[in-house]
Amino acid sequence: MKNLLVAFIALILCSCQAPVKDTITIQGNVKFPDNRFKMNIIKRNGFDKTIIDSVTVNPDGTYKFEMKVDKPGVYTLDCQKWQSVQFWAEDEDLKVDFRGQDTAKMKIKNPPYVYINGGKNNEVMNLIAFNYYRNYQSMIAAGKLMYEASLSDCEKWKEVAGKGYNACYDDLDARTRYIAEHYSDRNSIISLLSSLRKESDKPLVEKIIKTLEAKNPNYQPLLDYKKARAEAKAQKERLAIGKEAPIFEFPTKDGQMVSLKGFRGKYLVVDFWASWCGPCRNEIPHLKELYEVYKDKGVEFLSVSIDKSKNAWKKAMRQENMPWPQIQAPGSGKDIMKEYQFSGIPYIILLDKEGKIVGKQLRGESLTKKLEETIK
Repeated sequence: MKNLLVAFIALILCSCQAPVKDTITIQGNVKFPDNRFKMNIIKRNGFDKTIIDSVTVNPDGTYKFEMKVDKPGVYTLDCQKWQSVQFWAEDEDLKVDFRGQDTAKMKIKNPPYVYINGGKNNEVMNLIAFNYYRNYQSMIAAGKLMYEASLSDCEKWKEVAGKGYNACYDDLDARTRYIAEHYSDRNSIISLLSSLRKESDKPLVEKIIKTLEAKNPNYQPLLDYKKARAEAKAQKERLAIGKEAPIFEFPTKDGQMVSLKGFRGKYLVVDFWASWCGPCRNEIPHLKELYEVYKDKGVEFLSVSIDKSKNAWKKAMRQENMPWPQIQAPGSGKDIMKEYQFSGIPYIILLDKEGKIVGKQLRGESLTKKLEETIK
């Protein structure tokens, strides 16, 4: 009888609990609407994206979504193709205001930071977004200094400017680790784990996984992350130093196909880049210097553009005048980036005469040193 009473009380308590929220409200205001386009909620899966829902901005500049959350996780709220922000969809109603279209006469691709009014999970999303926003501003400033230094004959200035640019990456990593360490109990911290790629980050990643598993070992976003992590690890092992680089074949501007196999018998520096990538363009003068040093020592160079626009790629090639083969990967490089496991550019690798990987993620001084120790 006592057991039945306990079970009955437990049943009553369970029935009184609030139901799991599966629909959230996302609303806000757009200061300068561009009603040629709609507001979109987008789900990204790697390089693929799916529009989950769309709404039109009202005449008074307001918008509102009622989003059914079938799967918690990161989504993108796109404001009429002018601005966007990543948010964590689960059980928090959100208010997000946008500036909207750029009304300046001279439009520069530098949108303002977008803040999400929500709960604890989206507090983390705000911190992550602000970290990347500030890093972008710092890199713009550092890039300007690098450009000014490049016009000077002062080698010391060039060296200091280059170190200042690289310091932006160190600062981003430090702030990323800080967020991960202090918000490890939030579900949305899962969205940051893929940014912790260094060997030294592994203990922190494992700690966060254990923290989240203690809350809910069957939490689907966590299971999805662990599966993706295992797949990425397997691919990384296939791309380890000493392994043969995956073969690809892409066209030159004239349509002639160039294959990685065609460079067998020589060392090969492969530079994945794009016309719109400032760091890529800044690396090219250094690549030219190395090309002059090693072109008669059995080393070839190959640039692989991930530009979406063929015209932009051709214009950049004319401007940079690189004297080695140039090819363009289709589909903005989505497949080759997935196959070679990189998301940022420039991404430079060195292959030996058999097409095996000697070094990767090389740039600046690290590329110079790798060539010096490899080519005797």
